Amino acid sequence: MNGAPNHIPVLLDEVIHALAITPGSDVVDGTFGAGGYSQAFLALGARVHAFDRDPDALAAGADLAAQSGGALHLHSACFSEMDRQLADIGVTQVDAVVLDIGVSSMQLDQAARGFSFQNDGPLDMRMSQDGETAADFINNADEAEIANVIYLYGEEHRSRRIARFIVAARPIESTGALAAIVRKSLGYRQGAPKDPATRTFQALRIHINRELDELNQGLEAAERLLKPGGRLAVVSFHSLEDRIVKQFLRERSGALSSGSRHMPIMTAARSPSFLDVSKAIRPSAEEITRNPRSRSSTLRSAIRSEAPAWSLENAA
Repeated sequence: MNGAPNHIPVLLDEVIHALAITPGSDVVDGTFGAGGYSQAFLALGARVHAFDRDPDALAAGADLAAQSGGALHLHSACFSEMDRQLADIGVTQVDAVVLDIGVSSMQLDQAARGFSFQNDGPLDMRMSQDGETAADFINNADEAEIANVIYLYGEEHRSRRIARFIVAARPIESTGALAAIVRKSLGYRQGAPKDPATRTFQALRIHINRELDELNQGLEAAERLLKPGGRLAVVSFHSLEDRIVKQFLRERSGALSSGSRHMPIMTAARSPSFLDVSKAIRPSAEEITRNPRSRSSTLRSAIRSEAPAWSLENAA
């Protein structure tokens, strides 16, 4: 398809296999990004509803949508809103949903978006380009709140020390300045295998974009939207995300512990809403060589059962 994006998303073959897409399938691409998944689904004859909160991503995908003959519909919304957005246009069930969690390569590579410290830029990090920036947060939040965010979302055990250095150096406006402060706080030596600023940047990005809340709500939205036999595939990039996906699918498939005489189950058992949960699938050595950013990716998938969505029961 002319004008299609050159970006190849991670674990593409594995995602396509997990979703078992056939011509005429209705598919939700939860994070359009640079359009790699959507392009592949269109090539298989699917009708695709692609969501993204980043206006740049949607603008870049306009040509692909125009050339799709009506098969690609772009939605300016978070994927947690997929069922409500699609209900507004008369789509109440779909055959497949893929969620690609976190920041896109396109966002990382644009210094002006402030997601990465590889090139200096404004400390922004907003996927939607709206609301509080990372600079707003670190320049106005108190030291304890900054430390908590870095600890919870960056899994950084030295978060209090980092927060103390951040507060002492305020105001901070650029990615380069923040990275230098974090490195100084931790005694970073040039040439060390991993830049210590990585965890802090991850934590701030997750906090600013409410990424873990969005993931939890997106999984429930997919559960409500998928038809019986429909397929869910989720690609995550770090342990916090993967833990949420794993826990959700274990719970919804009935694979969690059924309790014991010391801690009995307090609620009635519910029918599994997902079946055939896959084990974690990770990229091959060949893919990692071709695309180093795929190294930390993990795919989990499952098939929707005929049981009611648990999230609908919780809302009742």
